[in-house]
Formats: sequence, structure tokens, C-alpha cells
Amino acid sequence: MRFKGHALAGAMALTVFGALPALAVTEVKIWHMEQPPHRVQRVQELIDAFNAANPDIKVSQEPQSWGEVYAKVPASIAAGNQPDILFAIPDFTTVIRKVDKLESVADFVKELDAKHHFIPATVEPYSYDGGVWAVPLYNMSLNYWYHKKAFTAAGIEAPKTWSEWKAAAEKLSKDGVFGVGLPANKQLYTDQTTYAVMVNNGASELFNADGTLRFDNPKTVESYAFYKDLYKYSSPDAANWTWGEAEACFASENCASILQFTVISTYDQQGGGDPAELGIAAVPHADDQKESATIAYSNAAIILAKDAAKRDAAKKFIAYLLEPETYGKFLTMEPGLFLPVTEDGAKSASFWSDPLVVKYKPQVEQMIANSANGKLFGFTDGRVFPAIGPISAQNILAETLQKVVVNGEDAAAAVKAGQAAMEAATK
Repeated sequence: MRFKGHALAGAMALTVFGALPALAVTEVKIWHMEQPPHRVQRVQELIDAFNAANPDIKVSQEPQSWGEVYAKVPASIAAGNQPDILFAIPDFTTVIRKVDKLESVADFVKELDAKHHFIPATVEPYSYDGGVWAVPLYNMSLNYWYHKKAFTAAGIEAPKTWSEWKAAAEKLSKDGVFGVGLPANKQLYTDQTTYAVMVNNGASELFNADGTLRFDNPKTVESYAFYKDLYKYSSPDAANWTWGEAEACFASENCASILQFTVISTYDQQGGGDPAELGIAAVPHADDQKESATIAYSNAAIILAKDAAKRDAAKKFIAYLLEPETYGKFLTMEPGLFLPVTEDGAKSASFWSDPLVVKYKPQVEQMIANSANGKLFGFTDGRVFPAIGPISAQNILAETLQKVVVNGEDAAAAVKAGQAAMEAATK
């Protein structure tokens, strides 16, 4: 009877006062390019936990393809159905700024920095024209990965210079094994490996201080010519590679070495999983250079939402991702690939306790060390050249490399044509 009385009283209250209003829910849509299913699943786990703790916000994800997103985002902005949060890289951010009036997130980044302490180099590529245009989320650096037992059997060590690199690739190329794995097609992976060679020959600058292009110079030509020589020891099908094919070649031990951001997951699943045999080193440098450098990407979140409620909700979700107890879970959606952009994130137990990170701790530590000397084309020496956006979008670095390696064009002529293509793209 008491239960029935309560039910009756509740019904009377609803009749007298009306139904309680439903909780207003702010929806936040995220686009990112982390398409592998296990990454999507980890992001969803984090989204679900956030949504459960914040019933007034509903975050959802829509994974995208790097091959389509440069065209798809501007089209979505023009149609008024853009995502509220977009994961991006520095050059992509310059493209977005040309088609959308972004609001600076400088104050938000400052607030997060006071709490978590961003690594300055991860914020710099997004800080120009009087604002900060995205919030750093994770870093990536290209590394030289090699099979220790193959090197030991050949009586050689990991190369530090270009002459050592070429000699090692030649010596290791036998019995169906390729001494090195390098792509040579017109896409982002080839942009990355090409620039990793360029930065190790003093050719990191694509622009002069006044913003004019300086791609066509002797150091760039030397870099392309060296890449062509090294490619002789790569797999015949490498001209069509993306990141996955390179990792597969390495995991199967058909490639004794490759340039890649990481190989840890595929190596662990397909390559025997012995961390003692997995070698990592800095990308070798030209003989007349003093130290190695690499290409490094600070990936970040652009807030495209215009509505104040959506912007606040987006900031709340980004802040949630950067909390140390959450951040490690976010980074280890691909263990040993995504590196911290904050000081407390680099120490977080949620990062270092991941089973693969524990297993390959020396390799992960070396990745972080290599990233300290990372550069990115168009974002060097504390300067930002927004004109890099269309150059990167059209993969002109890779297109030039393809002409040299696949089409057999003279490196000097191809680089000269590459600069002309860059000038046309940036008009």
C-alpha cells in the first residue's frame, strides 16, 4: 500500500505540476583519422566513460580517411555540417584556417598548460598570426627500426651516417631480404620519409625567411639523389607502399630495416615479439652533418564548433583526454606510436602501465628521445609558413620523389619542377 501511495502521489505531482523537463544535451561530433578498429574502439571507450560522467553532453566519433579529409572538411564547412572537433596536423590546420574563421584557443591552451605543462615544441606549430589554432593532443616521430639479429649476423651495427646506411642496406640485401624498406609513391608516408632524409642533410627549410620557396637548392637535390640510391635495396613493390605495407615487410623479416613512426604492434603480433631483438635508432644523417634529426608531428584538436555550448562541451572533452589518468589510455590506443605532449602525461601511470609499453619500454623511451630533435616541413626554427598547407595537401615532396625514383628523372630537374609546382600551389 505504501508503494501504491507513493506511485499515486507521483502521478498527482506530474498532473499538477507537469512532467519534469528533459535534461538538455549538447552533442559534440568528432572527426579523426585514426581508422584502425582497435584505435576506434579505444576512443569509443573513452567517449563512453566521458558521456556517462557528463549526461548533459553526448560526444560521438566519425573516423575519416587521410586520403579524403583534406577535401571533405572544407566541403563540410561550406555545407554547415562540419565536425565540432577535428583532429589535425599543423599543415592541415593552415588549410582549415583558409576556409573557416577559426577562433583562437590561446586562453584554453594557457589554462591547460598551467595544469599539465605542454612540451613547447608541440604548441609552436599551431601558434602564429596572433593566435593558437589547435590544442596539442599527441606527438609522433619517425624512427629507424631494424632487426638486431640480421645486423649481428652481418657483423654490422645500426648506421649513423648515410655512407654507413647505404653500406648496411647493400650488405643486408640477400637471400630474399631487403636491406631497407622505403616508399616511393605520391602520398603522405612518402612525404614523411623524404623529409626525414632531407632534414638529415641540412635541407629542412622549404622557405626563405621572407616566405619565398627555397626547395630547389643543392642540399635538396643531394637528398633526393641519395634516396634514389638507397631505394635500390628496397622491395620492388615499395613504390605502392603506405605505412601498413612497410610494417608488414618488417614484421615478416623481409625488410631488415625501415623508416616508420612505430612497428611495435605489428612486430609484437606478427614478428615474434622479442623486444631484445627489436632495434631502434635515430634516422642516419649525411656524413657532413653532426647530428641526426627526424620528422615529428604534433597532432592536435581544432575546435570548429561555433555554438558557445558546443565549444564549452568540446573544451571539456579535450581537457578530459589530457588528464593523466585518462591520457595514457588515449595515447595507448596504439601503444608505442603516440607520444605525450605534456610533462605530466609523460609520467602518467596510465601510459607506462600499458602492457606493450611495459614490454617495449626501452624502445618507447628511445622514440621519445628521438622526437626531441624533430622537425616538420613548413614549421621550422620557431617559424610558421601557412603556405605549406596546399604543398602538403598535394604531396609535392612525394610527387617529386616519385619522379626521381620511379620515373627515373634527374634529381636536379625533378626538384626544380617540384619548386615550380609548389609556387603554383601557393598562389
